Amino acid sequence: MSRKMLAAVEASSLKPETARFEIGDTVDVHTRILEGEKERVQIFNGVVIAKSGAGSREMFTVRRIVAGEGVERKFPVHSPKIAKIEVKRSGVSKRAKLYYLRDRSGKSTRLREKRDDVVTEKSAAGKSAAGKGKKAASATT
Repeated sequence: MSRKMLAAVEASSLKPETARFEIGDTVDVHTRILEGEKERVQIFNGVVIAKSGAGSREMFTVRRIVAGEGVERKFPVHSPKIAKIEVKRSGVSKRAKLYYLRDRSGKSTRLREKRDDVVTEKSAAGKSAAGKGKKAASATT
C-alpha cells in the first residue's frame, strides 16, 4: 500500500517529457538561475558520464573542461530548475559510468560518434553494382 502511495506522490513531481540521452552523449543543459528579481538561463555543455536513480530521484552527471580544469555537475532530470536538455552529439559507450575520462586530457577524452546511417542489403547491393560499372567503364577508355 505504501509503495502505491509513494508512486502516486512521485508521479506528480515528474516532468511529462524529458530528453532522451545516454551515457557518452554531449549535451547542453539549460539551467534557470535567479539573480535578484531577474531569471536567466545558463547553459552547461559537456559529456554525460553517469546516470543514477529512478523516478523523481533520477540524476545525471555532466563533465566539461573549463580553462584546463575538469568541472563536473550533477543535475536532477525532473528538476523545475532545468529548462531543457539538448543532445548535441551521441557518443558510443561500452560502460555504464565514464569515470575513466577524469584521468584523461586533450584528444584522448573524445568518444566515437554514434552513426545513424545503417547500410541495408538493398543499398549495399546497389553500391557494389554501381562500383563495378564504373571500373568497367574506366578500363575500356
